[in-house]
Amino acid sequence: MGKKGKRDKKGKGAEKTLAKMEKKVSRRAKKEEEDLEALIAEFQSLDAKKTQVIESSCPPPSPRLNCSLCAHPERDELILFGGEYFNGQKTYLYNDLYIYHIRKNSWAKLDIPNPPPRRCAHQAAVVPTAGGQLWIFGGEFASPNGEQFYHYKDLWVLHLATKTWEQIKAPGGPSGRSGHRMVVCKRQLIIFGGFHESARDFIYYNDVYAFNLDSFTWSKLAPAGMGPAPRSGCQMTPTPEGNIIIYGGYSKQRIKKDVDKGTLHTDMFLLKAEVAGKEEDRWSWSRLSPSGVKPSPRSGFAVAAAPNNRCLLFGGVHDEEEEESIQGDFFNDIYFYDIGKNRWFPAQIKGPKSEKRKRRRGRQAEAEAAGGEELQLPPPQGPLEIVKEVVAEDGTVMTIKQVIPGAAEGKDRSGSEEEEEEEEGGALGQPVEPCPRSSAMVAVKHGLLYVYGGMFEVGDRQVTLSDLHCIDLHRMDQWKVLLEMDPKTQEWLEESESDEEEDDDVEGAEGGEEEEEESSEEESEDEEGEQQHPAVQPGEAQAQYVARTEQYWLGLARSHMGPEAKDKKVLKVARAMAKTFYEDPI
Repeated sequence: MGKKGKRDKKGKGAEKTLAKMEKKVSRRAKKEEEDLEALIAEFQSLDAKKTQVIESSCPPPSPRLNCSLCAHPERDELILFGGEYFNGQKTYLYNDLYIYHIRKNSWAKLDIPNPPPRRCAHQAAVVPTAGGQLWIFGGEFASPNGEQFYHYKDLWVLHLATKTWEQIKAPGGPSGRSGHRMVVCKRQLIIFGGFHESARDFIYYNDVYAFNLDSFTWSKLAPAGMGPAPRSGCQMTPTPEGNIIIYGGYSKQRIKKDVDKGTLHTDMFLLKAEVAGKEEDRWSWSRLSPSGVKPSPRSGFAVAAAPNNRCLLFGGVHDEEEEESIQGDFFNDIYFYDIGKNRWFPAQIKGPKSEKRKRRRGRQAEAEAAGGEELQLPPPQGPLEIVKEVVAEDGTVMTIKQVIPGAAEGKDRSGSEEEEEEEEGGALGQPVEPCPRSSAMVAVKHGLLYVYGGMFEVGDRQVTLSDLHCIDLHRMDQWKVLLEMDPKTQEWLEESESDEEEDDDVEGAEGGEEEEEESSEEESEDEEGEQQHPAVQPGEAQAQYVARTEQYWLGLARSHMGPEAKDKKVLKVARAMAKTFYEDPI
């Protein structure tokens, strides 16, 4: 059999495996999705009480991540919809709609009857049709305890001119998912990838769907060639020629029971449309090998279209698995991808020109007074890392790591200019750039990049943000703070602080106040003292003991950490407990 035949057979085998996995996940997810449908219906009954459009000035939106932020196609406004927030005990989902007035630097809340249900990790795109439309597809709803998920496959449009929501019901669309990507390409919405997760299983997608904005019909594309592996959270960018670029993303696979391995993708693909007369577009995949300096491997980055035929990537996180924990390195850097040149390069923030000129003149005068010799500075030593520590009210020390890229290559600058740019970049002064984060929301309007919200982690604590920054992508002189947030004021409830009640589910997802109750932590510790842990067998090595008793320690670790804890974290703790008992049996 020739190479082409082998590839075709391999591709068909992968499709069959994917179809089987999708059926398996669908069966197991059906039960929990049915449970959540009742909760979603209850929220929709509350939304049904809205009978008229009300736009009112309001404070900025509450902290959140995985919402959508889009620039209005005709007005100087940004549109924010949905999102989620986790306070350590409960997950809150939103379907509120906010308008940010750029010129006034103010927010307004827009209440419109019959909105989409609460969701996060959806996708939104705007088109200039009929005064502007905001299209939304998919996303997920999570139970307040974060244990169950409902993945949407619905399509909505917000008519911006008339301020009305409309659900578009058309057959043949993608299956329910979140973490997918959606862009407007000519007169189509193109959707790629994403994932579907239940309490026990998950599946990642690499399929491509198109929704025709004229005929309101779905079609599943079947591009020729080898495309990207299944993934979520990638960069998806349309080109002026009507093609689409895919970069990066994240996926995971199950190695063994309760053990998953994540993959950070760094490959790049072009989805090319080949028009053949009046027939439908034919698409094909091809791999791209860009030049320049690519972003470091990461997930949770935000993307947006940039001026001068470029797209940009902001922030993200790289999780590093250590012996007993998972440590995330968060980013706040910007990378540009030049579509025409197929080239990546890091953004350089130059600093205000007026200040640089004043300092340059001052230093030149000092040099002349010292004999006309100007001080020669060594070249930059690559990216600069700044570590800050913030102490929260409860005494938790949050370490924030910022990475400032080194100077761009191939640009002749004097030593004094390099030093001045480092100072303006925040190495020696007071930086005003957004703190490192993942899952931020970005939008570009009139050449300005706006960054809102997102999150970073400190140990088991998650800090969700609600600040707003902007920077001029033409001048790249400095970040401007439009809305500040002090991370020390972030609410965080430890699991031991209160016991959750099932009756609070609706309040939790709505964002209502919860009543705190005293925990029975001392009683649970007494019960633990009476437990008989698995004994170490004579001559048994530590690794053998850990493997043999893994399920026992997993159960014990889960009871300690609660159902909200991540599986990887629970596994790390379980293994640490097993090793500790092996070395010093109780």
